[in-house]
Amino acid sequence: MRTIILFVLFSPFVISSGIDQDYSPFDSPLPDSKSRFAMLDDVKILANGLLQLGHGLKDFVHKTKGQINDIFKKLNIFDQSFYALSEQTNELKVEEEQLRETTSKLQARNEEMKNMSLELNSKLEGLLREKLQLQQKVGGLEEKLANFDKIQPEIQEPKEVISLKSFVERQDSKIKNLLEIVQEQYAQLDKQHNQIKDIEEKLRKTGFQETTDTSFSSKQRAPRTIPSLQFNATRKSEGHGVLADCSAIYDGGEQSSGVYSIRPNESEAFNVYCEVKSDSSWTVIQRRSDGSQNFNETWESYERGFGSLDGEFWLGLEKIYSIVKQGDYILRIELEDWKDNERYVEYSFTLGSKDTDYLLHLSEITGSIPNALPEHRDLAFSTWDHGTGRDFNCPEGASGGWWWENACGETNLNGKYAKPRSKSKPDRRRGLSWKPSRGRSYSLKATKMLIHPTDLGSFE
Repeated sequence: MRTIILFVLFSPFVISSGIDQDYSPFDSPLPDSKSRFAMLDDVKILANGLLQLGHGLKDFVHKTKGQINDIFKKLNIFDQSFYALSEQTNELKVEEEQLRETTSKLQARNEEMKNMSLELNSKLEGLLREKLQLQQKVGGLEEKLANFDKIQPEIQEPKEVISLKSFVERQDSKIKNLLEIVQEQYAQLDKQHNQIKDIEEKLRKTGFQETTDTSFSSKQRAPRTIPSLQFNATRKSEGHGVLADCSAIYDGGEQSSGVYSIRPNESEAFNVYCEVKSDSSWTVIQRRSDGSQNFNETWESYERGFGSLDGEFWLGLEKIYSIVKQGDYILRIELEDWKDNERYVEYSFTLGSKDTDYLLHLSEITGSIPNALPEHRDLAFSTWDHGTGRDFNCPEGASGGWWWENACGETNLNGKYAKPRSKSKPDRRRGLSWKPSRGRSYSLKATKMLIHPTDLGSFE
């Protein structure tokens, strides 16, 4: 490097870079000795400066190399950490896939066992009915035989009677065996249900979510029961093992909120959502919370029921009627506004059959909000496609089916779900609202309607 610098310094072309190319140093007189020494001093100073600059550049290069080496070391450590994280992620994915497969298999097996249990339960009910019929026949025959024995005590019991008694005993034995099998099936179902809950909990802990499709009559994640075989439980449907409402299920030992199967009176069994409160369980007949379910349905839909029991739903007028015709019931309405204020009101009530358009008659018991429903009057239920035979048609303008009086009021818990940003007056009128006869109208975020027998010990 020094040789190059000196060559540059002493090159006549560099020194004379600003002079014409045809110029020659021999064309001018040689400088004197003083000028030469002065020029040499300048050259030495310039060379010394360039030498120091070279040393500085050399130190800078060494320092830069050290920094680059540090960067490469850090990159190497990052690569190792990233590789380790990738391996852990792959392991978690494999475990998650295995858990999903196990969950799927358990759910399939759980469904098979549930179907098997329902089939066994159906057969068991048939056997129980046959048993009762046979017992009645045997009782009648025994009574006739007793009378016959009084007249002819020496005659032996007929072979047909002996054969019939033997058949009844065999049927009893079969029924007992079936009961044991069904109880074992229920125990296995409970075990499978607990295993599925444990696996779902593991999946949640690993950060993965598994979506499940729930419908009005499909499987739910909330707690539920299979039709019970505890024949000594309270409020059973006559001749069947399924209980008649949520309060009876609570009294039978199931004391957590969730989806259960009930069979009121002689109706078919159906699923309901039971909500535990005040040391008992209430049957939920309506729930609104987010507007995910369209409530502007037909009369047939309001009779049958629609929605999802773990979300928004209407239980169905025919199902509600089959429950409340068993005795005296309380109707509880829970309301929540857009400021998260919660209120409720409770009524004693009666509900008519389909022939009366499910006529509702209310008497208020208690509550924390002014009443907005007419008391001691008959309110007929109607929808946009099924009027009440009067001169008005409220559901067409107000949306959703409801119990209307002789004029359309502003209280409607089955109306179109309208959020506060809606400024349109028709939308506000069709939204969920609670309008007392005196006072302002309450715009509602969530509503819930529940029923319970009047033998409840205490109210909230």
